[in-house]
Order: sequence, then structure tokens, then C-alpha cells
Amino acid sequence: MGQYIADGIVLGATLALGAIGLTLTFNILRFANFAHGELLTFGAYFALALSGVLAFGPDLGSLTFGWGFVLVIVLAAALTAGLAILLDLLIYRVLRRSDVAVALVIASFGASLMLRNIVVFVWGPQPEYYSRAIAIARPVLPGVRLSADEIFVVVVAAVLMIALHLFLTRTRLGKAMRAVSDNAALSQVTGINVTNVVRLVWAVGGALAAVGGILYGLTVQMIPTMGFNLILPMFAAAILGGIGSIYGAVLGGLVIGLAESVSVLWIDPGYKPAVAFALMFVILLVRPHGILGERS
Repeated sequence: MGQYIADGIVLGATLALGAIGLTLTFNILRFANFAHGELLTFGAYFALALSGVLAFGPDLGSLTFGWGFVLVIVLAAALTAGLAILLDLLIYRVLRRSDVAVALVIASFGASLMLRNIVVFVWGPQPEYYSRAIAIARPVLPGVRLSADEIFVVVVAAVLMIALHLFLTRTRLGKAMRAVSDNAALSQVTGINVTNVVRLVWAVGGALAAVGGILYGLTVQMIPTMGFNLILPMFAAAILGGIGSIYGAVLGGLVIGLAESVSVLWIDPGYKPAVAFALMFVILLVRPHGILGERS
């Protein structure tokens, strides 16, 4: 059981990073962005391209990718943040003027399809890996074995979540984001530049999605449909935790990851996603606004 819980935490950490971006976008812009999964994919493939260009390989410890890969993660996150802002400028910003929410959702489906095919065109449909080295799992607790890569995933996800909490609660920009989330019109009257806040939301959401995609590709593999495969579990995590709640997205991601991992003790692994959604439905029947969501 301990091993399945550990595996669930590793998966949940990556889902939580993606779910945070979805929640941020919904909080500020009030629409469900189905192209968010492709930001995970692009982040992973940007890191793959950068690691090839910068030639970072194993150089310390038992990490299969090498410590120089940390710089690759930062650069890939920045590129993905730029891609998210570009999508907003070219597509979403124009459609927001029409004030038709369904147009934004449909456009996000189209953007998702476009981005996915760009990945296939540039990198091909075959699976990719950051390193062909074998990640050796070692005992960390009784009955629990983790590779250095998996430990790295959990640590990076935890550090980013703490950093985001401090950013939202201690910085002026973070407080401006929270104000716009509560009431965009009133925030603008008080002097907050809502346009800049929207760009910041896209940048933060895109960067977190990129890191989530990189960490997922590090422990599993990269394929062009990875973001598409993860978008529904990320939505489930955001809804389960309470749509609009950053901390709920983190909790929801961990719950979904644990549910999928532990369920293989009793059912076929092919039914893991169904278990996660069944759990979401049961919790929403008890708390329709999510675990940490507020009543509207």
C-alpha cells in the first residue's frame, strides 16, 4: 500500500501544478481553457529541445537528467509562459470583447487541436525521453521505493506551490491578482491595471503547466497527446478541490493522483481514470462547491 500511495503523490503533484493554472484562468477570465493541457505538452517538448541544444546530461548523483536540467526547466517555463500570453493576444483577448463565454471555450478546443498538431509536426508522434539512462528506485521508507527523479518531482512541485502561496499573499502583484479575481471592475477603479494582471495570470499558469508537463515527462514519457490525456484529470482536480481555490486545486490533484494509484490494488489499471471521476462525483454530491470551494 505504501508504494501505491507514494506513486499517487508523485502523480498528484504534477496534476496539482496543471490544476492551479486552470483555476487561475477561471478565477480571472471566467472560462474553462481546454487548451491548457497543450501548455503542459509544449513545456515538456521545449525542455526536450533545450536539453539537446545545451547538451545537459547526467553529472551528479543518481538523477538521470543531470542538475543542469534545472536551468532547462526555467527556460522552458519562460517559453511556455510566452506561448500562453501569445495565445491570449491572438485568440482569447479578441473573443473576450464579444462577451460570449461559449466562444472562448470553443476557441480553446480549436487552439488545443492546433497546438497538438504543431507538436506532432515538429517532434513527430513517437514517444520521447529526456534520458535513456535507467532510473533506479531505492528504498526511502519501509515498503516504499522511489527513484531520485520521482523525489525531485515531489520536491520541485512542493517548492513551487509554497512560492506561489507567498507570491499571492505577500507581494503587490499577487494581491492585485486576488483583487481582480474578486471583482475586476472594482479593481480597475482602484487603479489596478487589469490588462497587466491578465497577462500575469497567463504567464504564471503557463509556467506552472510547463513544469507539470516536464515533471510528468521525466517520470513517464512524452507523447504529443500527453496534455490531452491529462486535461480531464486536471479539471477533475480543480473541480474537486473547489473551482477558484488555489489550495483546493493542490488538494484535488493529490486526491485524484492517490485515487488513481491506489485503485489498482482492486481493479484493472485501465479503469483508473473512472475511479478518479467516480470519487469526484461522490464528493461533489456531499459538497457541491468542492472540498475547499466557497458557496456562491
